[in-house]
Order: sequence, then C-alpha cells, then structure tokens
Amino acid sequence: MSAISNFQSLLTIILLLICTCAYIRSLTPSVLDRNNTGLLGIFWKCARIDERKSPYVAVCCIVMAFNILFIQ
Repeated sequence: MSAISNFQSLLTIILLLICTCAYIRSLTPSVLDRNNTGLLGIFWKCARIDERKSPYVAVCCIVMAFNILFIQ
C-alpha cells in the first residue's frame, strides 16, 4: 500500500516535510526565501508552518512517534 492511500503514512510524510523544510531554512534561509511562489513555494510554506506553529508541530511529532513505536 502506498503512503498516499494510507492516512497515517500521509500524516507522517507531511510532518517530516514540515520539519525538514524548517531545518533547511535554519541552515540556509536564502534557498527557501527566494522561492515563495510556484511549485517550490510549497517548501517555503512548510517552513513557515513550522516557524509559526512550532509547539503544535512538536506535539504532533511526539504523538506520531509514540503511535509508530508502540501501537503499530
């Protein structure tokens, strides 16, 4: 089963994308800041989500990790 058709896997991929984009932006901000629109703008938006909603993203990552490690 692919990750897109499984809801839990899709949420895991989205959380990983958000966290990865924020990490890349913290290392090299110019890479994501110059691409605000278009297809690459998705990565800029993911980095903004993590910057502004960081406690919520952290709680979601902890819940997802607990779910993957202990429930599955």
